[in-house]
Amino acid sequence: MSAEKIDGKAYATALRGRIAEAVSSLPGQPTLAVVIVGDDPASHVYVKNKIKFTKETGMRSVEHKLAADVDEETLVKIVRELNNDESVDGILVQLPLPKHLNENRVIEEIHPDKDVDGLTETSAGRLSLGKAGLRPCTPTGSVMLAKDALGDLTGKNCVILGRSILVGKPAAMLFLEQNCTVTIAHSRTQNLDDVCRGADILVAAVGRPQMVKADWLKKGACVIDVGINRVPHPEKPGKTYLVGDVDYKPSLETAGSITPVPGGVGPMTIACLLRNTVIAACMRRGWDTPDNLSF
Repeated sequence: MSAEKIDGKAYATALRGRIAEAVSSLPGQPTLAVVIVGDDPASHVYVKNKIKFTKETGMRSVEHKLAADVDEETLVKIVRELNNDESVDGILVQLPLPKHLNENRVIEEIHPDKDVDGLTETSAGRLSLGKAGLRPCTPTGSVMLAKDALGDLTGKNCVILGRSILVGKPAAMLFLEQNCTVTIAHSRTQNLDDVCRGADILVAAVGRPQMVKADWLKKGACVIDVGINRVPHPEKPGKTYLVGDVDYKPSLETAGSITPVPGGVGPMTIACLLRNTVIAACMRRGWDTPDNLSF
């Protein structure tokens, strides 16, 4: 029996609809500020979509485009100005930054209450302590998709394959909040295939194309594939295509549900960013957070 495809694109569309409803019920208009440095085509496409969906959900978008050779102090000054701008609720600095800029320093300049990417040390600390705050977008989207596939996650064995600060570690804490029993595994884990076979939920976020094979999966497991890897196309010389960290087609015969790549976790990242912007606005301005944003 073939696994059910977890349609992240459809879920993200529905979530944006809920966000638009939430925004229409607020006494003011949340504002997201985006800062992009340089001319990386992928980053510009990503930012363009963020701005598009921000406006479609009824929020205001502010964009700062900076040259690739901008100095660090100029960038930091802009972030600080956005921190002090009471009309701005969320700040997003598009990564990666050019190599001459210190990403860690720039991110830490963002005020935690406006950190809609959930990347600052304060945001990470709030998550680890179980305090209210803004959660990283991709891990949050992963939890949402797992809950949509399985319902209540209480008691499920969840294996997080990957230990990055962007996905693996925060995903582990978010699944713990859902009362899962969580194991963090990685490329150096002994008997990695056996560890993965114990998972009711497997979150693959290791960044290695098609590393997870079908026989690594427990029969009927929910597989959340966070990986986005561009590899040579087997039938079109000179062309590439996207694959995840899971060997998708063979895994369809083992998994109970699985996210495709593309069209799985990816669309959830922007939707969760917009959700965070609304939450940030409500927290900052003392508004009640609309109930339809919970999951």
